[in-house]
Amino acid sequence: MKNIEVNQIIKPMLASDGAGVKLKRSIGVEPNYFDPFLMLDEFGSDNKDDYIGGFPPHPHRGIETVTYMLQGEFEHEDSTGSKGRMKSGDVQWMKTGSGIIHSEMPAMSDGILHGFQLWINMPAKLKMTKPDYIYIDADKMSVHKDDDKKVKIIAGKFENAEGPVKGHNVEPIYFDVELDKDKLFNFKIPSAHNTFIYLINGEIEIGKNKHDNIKDSTLILLTQGEDLKVKAKSNSKFLVISGKPINEQIARGGPFVMNTKAEILQAVQDYHNGTFVK
Repeated sequence: MKNIEVNQIIKPMLASDGAGVKLKRSIGVEPNYFDPFLMLDEFGSDNKDDYIGGFPPHPHRGIETVTYMLQGEFEHEDSTGSKGRMKSGDVQWMKTGSGIIHSEMPAMSDGILHGFQLWINMPAKLKMTKPDYIYIDADKMSVHKDDDKKVKIIAGKFENAEGPVKGHNVEPIYFDVELDKDKLFNFKIPSAHNTFIYLINGEIEIGKNKHDNIKDSTLILLTQGEDLKVKAKSNSKFLVISGKPINEQIARGGPFVMNTKAEILQAVQDYHNGTFVK
Protein backbone atom coordinates (compact mmCIF):
# COMPACT_ATOMS: atom_id res chain seq x y z
CA MET A 1 0.00 0.00 0.00
CA LYS A 2 1.33 3.41 -0.98
CA ASN A 3 1.42 6.06 1.71
CA ILE A 4 -0.32 9.37 1.08
CA GLU A 5 1.99 12.30 1.75
CA VAL A 6 1.85 16.09 1.80
CA ASN A 7 2.19 17.57 -1.68
CA GLN A 8 1.53 21.26 -1.00
CA ILE A 9 0.64 23.38 2.04
CA ILE A 10 -1.39 26.50 1.23
CA LYS A 11 -2.64 29.35 3.39
CA PRO A 12 -6.05 30.55 2.15
CA MET A 13 -6.50 34.02 0.66
CA LEU A 14 -8.78 36.54 2.34
CA ALA A 15 -11.66 37.37 -0.01
CA SER A 16 -15.31 38.38 -0.09
CA ASP A 17 -18.27 37.17 -2.09
CA GLY A 18 -22.01 37.70 -2.34
CA ALA A 19 -22.97 40.99 -0.69
CA GLY A 20 -19.62 41.43 1.01
CA VAL A 21 -19.40 38.21 3.01
CA LYS A 22 -15.83 37.87 4.25
CA LEU A 23 -14.22 34.48 3.75
CA LYS A 24 -11.01 32.52 3.27
CA ARG A 25 -10.65 31.02 -0.21
CA SER A 26 -8.16 28.31 -1.11
CA ILE A 27 -9.19 26.06 -4.02
CA GLY A 28 -10.27 28.40 -6.81
CA VAL A 29 -7.23 30.61 -6.20
CA GLU A 30 -4.35 28.32 -5.31
CA PRO A 31 -4.79 25.83 -6.81
CA ASN A 32 -7.23 27.08 -9.44
CA TYR A 33 -8.62 23.56 -9.89
CA PHE A 34 -7.94 20.30 -8.06
CA ASP A 35 -9.99 17.90 -10.18
CA PRO A 36 -12.87 17.39 -9.43
CA PHE A 37 -12.86 20.26 -6.89
CA LEU A 38 -13.37 23.79 -8.20
CA MET A 39 -13.54 25.97 -5.09
CA LEU A 40 -13.31 25.82 -1.31
CA ASP A 41 -14.38 28.72 0.92
CA GLU A 42 -14.31 28.94 4.69
CA PHE A 43 -16.66 31.63 5.94
CA GLY A 44 -16.72 32.59 9.57
CA SER A 45 -16.96 35.56 11.87
CA ASP A 46 -18.54 36.69 15.12
CA ASN A 47 -18.99 40.18 13.60
CA LYS A 48 -22.38 40.41 11.86
CA ASP A 49 -21.06 43.07 9.49
CA ASP A 50 -18.82 40.39 7.95
CA TYR A 51 -21.75 38.20 6.87
CA ILE A 52 -25.09 39.98 7.25
CA GLY A 53 -25.32 40.83 3.51
CA GLY A 54 -25.38 37.13 2.67
CA PHE A 55 -25.58 35.79 -0.87
CA PRO A 56 -28.53 37.41 -2.72
CA PRO A 57 -30.06 35.64 -5.76
CA HIS A 58 -27.42 34.41 -8.21
CA PRO A 59 -27.22 31.69 -10.89
CA HIS A 60 -25.19 28.48 -11.23
CA ARG A 61 -24.77 25.94 -14.00
CA GLY A 62 -22.62 22.84 -14.37
CA ILE A 63 -21.44 22.40 -10.78
CA GLU A 64 -22.38 20.96 -7.40
CA THR A 65 -22.19 23.09 -4.28
CA VAL A 66 -21.80 21.52 -0.86
CA THR A 67 -22.53 23.88 2.03
CA TYR A 68 -21.62 22.69 5.53
CA MET A 69 -22.72 24.84 8.46
CA LEU A 70 -20.59 24.41 11.56
CA GLN A 71 -22.30 27.22 13.43
CA GLY A 72 -25.09 29.68 12.63
CA GLU A 73 -28.18 29.58 10.41
CA PHE A 74 -28.85 30.40 6.76
CA GLU A 75 -32.11 30.56 4.82
CA HIS A 76 -32.10 29.12 1.32
CA GLU A 77 -34.52 29.83 -1.53
CA ASP A 78 -34.28 29.02 -5.24
CA SER A 79 -35.90 29.04 -8.65
CA THR A 80 -37.25 25.48 -8.24
CA GLY A 81 -39.47 26.70 -5.40
CA SER A 82 -37.35 25.02 -2.77
CA LYS A 83 -36.97 26.79 0.58
CA GLY A 84 -35.26 25.80 3.78
CA ARG A 85 -33.21 26.81 6.78
CA MET A 86 -29.75 25.42 7.41
CA LYS A 87 -28.84 25.10 11.08
CA SER A 88 -25.60 24.32 12.87
CA GLY A 89 -24.23 20.99 11.65
CA ASP A 90 -26.49 20.76 8.58
CA VAL A 91 -25.35 20.08 5.02
CA GLN A 92 -26.93 21.12 1.72
CA TRP A 93 -25.60 19.28 -1.34
CA MET A 94 -26.92 21.01 -4.45
CA LYS A 95 -26.52 19.69 -8.00
CA THR A 96 -27.11 22.78 -10.12
CA GLY A 97 -27.10 20.93 -13.45
CA SER A 98 -28.62 22.93 -16.29
CA GLY A 99 -29.26 25.96 -14.15
CA ILE A 100 -30.61 27.27 -10.89
CA ILE A 101 -30.97 30.72 -9.34
CA HIS A 102 -30.73 30.71 -5.57
CA SER A 103 -30.06 32.86 -2.54
CA GLU A 104 -28.44 32.08 0.80
CA MET A 105 -29.12 34.67 3.48
CA PRO A 106 -28.25 34.72 7.20
CA ALA A 107 -31.20 33.78 9.41
CA MET A 108 -29.50 35.49 12.34
CA SER A 109 -28.86 39.12 13.20
CA ASP A 110 -25.72 38.54 15.27
CA GLY A 111 -23.58 35.78 16.77
CA ILE A 112 -21.01 33.43 15.30
CA LEU A 113 -21.31 32.21 11.72
CA HIS A 114 -18.90 29.49 10.58
CA GLY A 115 -19.04 27.08 7.67
CA PHE A 116 -17.69 25.87 4.34
CA GLN A 117 -18.74 25.81 0.72
CA LEU A 118 -17.17 23.35 -1.67
CA TRP A 119 -17.73 23.37 -5.44
CA ILE A 120 -17.48 20.05 -7.26
CA ASN A 121 -17.31 19.85 -11.04
CA MET A 122 -19.89 17.88 -13.01
CA PRO A 123 -18.92 15.82 -16.09
CA ALA A 124 -20.16 17.00 -19.48
CA LYS A 125 -22.86 14.31 -19.60
CA LEU A 126 -24.44 15.62 -16.37
CA LYS A 127 -23.98 19.37 -16.71
CA MET A 128 -27.38 19.93 -18.30
CA THR A 129 -29.38 17.58 -16.08
CA LYS A 130 -32.22 18.66 -13.79
CA PRO A 131 -31.16 20.42 -10.56
CA ASP A 132 -31.31 18.24 -7.45
CA TYR A 133 -30.65 18.42 -3.71
CA ILE A 134 -29.54 16.28 -0.84
CA TYR A 135 -30.23 17.72 2.63
CA ILE A 136 -28.42 16.24 5.60
CA ASP A 137 -29.76 17.31 8.98
CA ALA A 138 -27.16 17.42 11.75
CA ASP A 139 -29.10 15.06 13.99
CA LYS A 140 -29.34 12.48 11.20
CA MET A 141 -25.67 12.58 10.16
CA SER A 142 -23.72 9.34 10.50
CA VAL A 143 -21.02 9.62 13.15
CA HIS A 144 -18.17 7.35 14.24
CA LYS A 145 -16.90 7.96 17.75
CA ASP A 146 -14.21 6.24 19.80
CA ASP A 147 -11.70 7.13 22.53
CA ASP A 148 -9.40 8.94 20.07
CA LYS A 149 -11.65 10.71 17.59
CA LYS A 150 -15.03 11.73 16.29
CA VAL A 151 -15.75 11.46 12.56
CA LYS A 152 -18.88 12.96 10.97
CA ILE A 153 -19.56 11.38 7.59
CA ILE A 154 -21.07 13.62 4.93
CA ALA A 155 -20.04 11.32 2.07
CA GLY A 156 -18.20 8.02 2.01
CA LYS A 157 -17.84 5.40 4.72
CA PHE A 158 -15.71 5.22 7.86
CA GLU A 159 -15.78 1.99 9.85
CA ASN A 160 -19.52 1.21 10.12
CA ALA A 161 -20.76 4.78 9.60
CA GLU A 162 -21.81 5.75 6.07
CA GLY A 163 -22.94 9.05 4.57
CA PRO A 164 -26.15 9.50 2.56
CA VAL A 165 -24.45 10.50 -0.73
CA LYS A 166 -24.33 7.26 -2.73
CA GLY A 167 -23.90 6.34 -6.40
CA HIS A 168 -22.08 9.60 -7.12
CA ASN A 169 -19.92 9.84 -10.25
CA VAL A 170 -16.79 11.09 -8.40
CA GLU A 171 -17.20 8.64 -5.48
CA PRO A 172 -16.77 11.49 -2.95
CA ILE A 173 -15.40 11.25 0.57
CA TYR A 174 -16.21 14.12 2.94
CA PHE A 175 -15.38 13.72 6.64
CA ASP A 176 -15.31 16.19 9.53
CA VAL A 177 -12.71 14.80 11.94
CA GLU A 178 -12.02 15.78 15.55
CA LEU A 179 -8.79 14.11 16.68
CA ASP A 180 -7.34 14.20 20.19
CA LYS A 181 -3.73 15.21 20.87
CA ASP A 182 -1.15 12.52 20.05
CA LYS A 183 -3.81 10.27 18.51
CA LEU A 184 -3.92 8.88 14.96
CA PHE A 185 -6.47 8.98 12.16
CA ASN A 186 -5.93 6.17 9.63
CA PHE A 187 -8.00 5.71 6.49
CA LYS A 188 -7.70 3.96 3.13
CA ILE A 189 -8.53 6.00 0.02
CA PRO A 190 -8.88 4.78 -3.60
CA SER A 191 -5.48 5.23 -5.27
CA ALA A 192 -6.85 7.24 -8.23
CA HIS A 193 -8.61 9.84 -6.03
CA ASN A 194 -7.42 13.39 -5.50
CA THR A 195 -7.46 14.19 -1.79
CA PHE A 196 -6.99 17.22 0.41
CA ILE A 197 -7.25 18.06 4.08
CA TYR A 198 -8.45 21.41 5.35
CA LEU A 199 -7.24 22.02 8.88
CA ILE A 200 -9.77 24.12 10.77
CA ASN A 201 -7.92 24.36 14.06
CA GLY A 202 -5.13 22.61 15.91
CA GLU A 203 -1.87 21.20 14.57
CA ILE A 204 -1.33 17.99 12.61
CA GLU A 205 1.28 15.82 10.91
CA ILE A 206 0.45 13.84 7.76
CA GLY A 207 2.13 10.74 6.37
CA LYS A 208 5.65 9.57 7.12
CA ASN A 209 7.71 12.25 5.36
CA LYS A 210 8.80 15.42 7.13
CA HIS A 211 6.91 18.55 6.13
CA ASP A 212 6.48 22.16 7.18
CA ASN A 213 4.35 22.98 10.20
CA ILE A 214 0.58 22.72 9.60
CA LYS A 215 -1.52 24.77 12.00
CA ASP A 216 -5.03 26.30 11.81
CA SER A 217 -6.98 27.33 8.64
CA THR A 218 -4.67 25.60 6.15
CA LEU A 219 -5.28 23.70 2.91
CA ILE A 220 -3.10 20.62 2.43
CA LEU A 221 -3.05 19.00 -1.01
CA LEU A 222 -2.02 15.36 -0.79
CA THR A 223 -0.30 12.92 -3.12
CA GLN A 224 -2.28 10.07 -4.60
CA GLY A 225 -1.97 6.85 -2.66
CA GLU A 226 -3.98 4.54 -0.46
CA ASP A 227 -2.92 4.88 3.18
CA LEU A 228 -3.74 8.20 4.85
CA LYS A 229 -2.22 8.70 8.30
CA VAL A 230 -2.80 11.87 10.33
CA LYS A 231 -1.38 12.53 13.80
CA ALA A 232 -2.69 15.33 16.00
CA LYS A 233 0.04 17.39 17.70
CA SER A 234 -2.75 19.15 19.62
CA ASN A 235 -6.50 18.62 19.77
CA SER A 236 -7.42 19.20 16.13
CA LYS A 237 -10.40 19.53 13.81
CA PHE A 238 -10.08 19.05 10.05
CA LEU A 239 -11.96 18.09 6.89
CA VAL A 240 -10.86 15.13 4.76
CA ILE A 241 -12.22 15.51 1.22
CA SER A 242 -11.49 13.21 -1.72
CA GLY A 243 -12.91 12.41 -5.14
CA LYS A 244 -12.22 10.69 -8.44
CA PRO A 245 -10.93 13.12 -11.11
CA ILE A 246 -13.27 13.78 -14.05
CA ASN A 247 -10.38 14.46 -16.46
CA GLU A 248 -12.24 16.82 -18.77
CA GLN A 249 -11.41 20.28 -20.04
CA ILE A 250 -13.16 23.02 -18.09
CA ALA A 251 -14.18 26.58 -18.90
CA ARG A 252 -15.07 29.01 -16.12
CA GLY A 253 -17.31 32.02 -16.18
CA GLY A 254 -18.07 33.23 -12.67
CA PRO A 255 -20.87 30.99 -11.33
CA PHE A 256 -20.84 28.83 -14.46
CA VAL A 257 -18.40 25.97 -15.11
CA MET A 258 -18.73 24.18 -18.43
CA ASN A 259 -16.40 22.41 -20.88
CA THR A 260 -16.01 25.13 -23.52
CA LYS A 261 -16.04 28.91 -23.74
CA ALA A 262 -19.00 28.69 -26.13
CA GLU A 263 -21.02 26.91 -23.43
CA ILE A 264 -20.15 29.66 -20.94
CA LEU A 265 -21.31 32.32 -23.40
CA GLN A 266 -24.53 30.33 -23.90
CA ALA A 267 -25.11 30.23 -20.13
CA VAL A 268 -24.65 34.00 -19.89
CA GLN A 269 -27.03 34.51 -22.82
CA ASP A 270 -29.63 32.15 -21.32
CA TYR A 271 -29.45 33.99 -18.01
CA HIS A 272 -29.93 37.42 -19.57
CA ASN A 273 -32.72 36.43 -21.97
CA GLY A 274 -34.76 34.63 -19.31
CA THR A 275 -34.35 31.04 -20.57
CA PHE A 276 -31.76 29.98 -17.98
CA VAL A 277 -34.10 28.07 -15.68
CA LYS A 278 -35.59 25.09 -17.53
